[in-house]
Amino acid sequence: MKYYKEIAIIKRCTLIILIITLVTNLITTISLADNKENEEEERIFYENIISEIESEKNSSNKVSANESISVSNVIEKPTINSRRYVIFDRSSKTAIYGKDENKQTAMASTTKIMTSLVILENCKNLNEVVTISAKAANTGGSTLGIHKDDKITVMDLLYGLMLRSGNDTAVALAEHVGGSIEEFATMMNKKATEIGLKETNFVTPHGLDNPNHYTTAYELAYLTDYALNNEMFAKIVKTQYITISINGNPKELKNTNELLLSNVEGVYGVKTGFTNNAGRCLVTSVKRNDMDLIVVVLGADTKKDRAKDSLKLIEYAYKRFRIEDVESFAQKEFEMWKNINENRIYINKGSGVIELAKTEPKIKRIATDKALTAEINSINYIEAPVEKGTKIGTMTIKNGEDIIEELDILTAKRVERRSILDYFSIFAKVIFSN
Repeated sequence: MKYYKEIAIIKRCTLIILIITLVTNLITTISLADNKENEEEERIFYENIISEIESEKNSSNKVSANESISVSNVIEKPTINSRRYVIFDRSSKTAIYGKDENKQTAMASTTKIMTSLVILENCKNLNEVVTISAKAANTGGSTLGIHKDDKITVMDLLYGLMLRSGNDTAVALAEHVGGSIEEFATMMNKKATEIGLKETNFVTPHGLDNPNHYTTAYELAYLTDYALNNEMFAKIVKTQYITISINGNPKELKNTNELLLSNVEGVYGVKTGFTNNAGRCLVTSVKRNDMDLIVVVLGADTKKDRAKDSLKLIEYAYKRFRIEDVESFAQKEFEMWKNINENRIYINKGSGVIELAKTEPKIKRIATDKALTAEINSINYIEAPVEKGTKIGTMTIKNGEDIIEELDILTAKRVERRSILDYFSIFAKVIFSN
């Protein structure tokens, strides 16, 4: 009897295992189907946006680099739905187009640009293994899906932070490097002050809504420009897909950046974001030929709006603006002025002629739709002796009506005061010439 009971138990267990297996397979099949359906929806979503932009692009006016500057004025400005936006020129570190770009606003997960930068600058070993705390694991919003006591490297957490936009990874990294969210926020704000951000304040490493957590579109672009100079940051944010490891188990990640996944020409980052207060946000870095830009849109109503607005701004920028070499322009203008004016500067009692030089512009290149102009003012009389490096004038460079550089005109060598021998020499020349 006992033998038959054992057989019956084994049969029931086998049946249960079989049912569990069938259910698991069914769930997996449904999940895979859902994933494929989601991927197909995303693909169609991206293609539709690209198609809409291309249609608008082909129907609008085009301007080549060799056409008259005034022609750029006929290029129609794009209709943008996002509440705040900016086109930032990386070469000159200036905003070349925008709306409310200096207005403080919530920034959502674009916060993680600063989070990752602080981690990269303060964590010496990116292969360090982090044990996930309960606080990190229980963080809400978008997550990587890590659990308490999971083990994962700093590097893999960074990919989870920037590709998956994991709020749980943000807390884990903040605790690992800063000790706590509060201490890490202090590190973030210290870095913000260091690089010159004045309208930005951080409270968390993830960007969930908080009235004291804010930035501006311009300062977010400026921060992004700074962060992209970090090679590891630049590598992470341009990654579309990667496999990381959690507890030794592989996990596939796909970037949330729709423009990066759509392979839009020149796009190489950077970060998406969303909260109720911030709306849909997108920071995009893009480079075509010699023009390197950062486009920030904040406060879009939908994912489609932020992508479409970003693409419109990108296309507008590359149609309207061109790169001017400020350094070459300044040198050319200076040489022309010097050839005419150098010999007109009188050095009273000087034993030689004056030679001039100028300081170099801080802005080497600029994206602009305006004409560069230069104006040079200098003295025409100076008493000897004249020390090398004496300022005798100023060169003002304008981009349209905006002053972008003020360079010093300097003496290139010392000019001595005439000695008695110099006067005898002059006197002798006068006598013998007669």
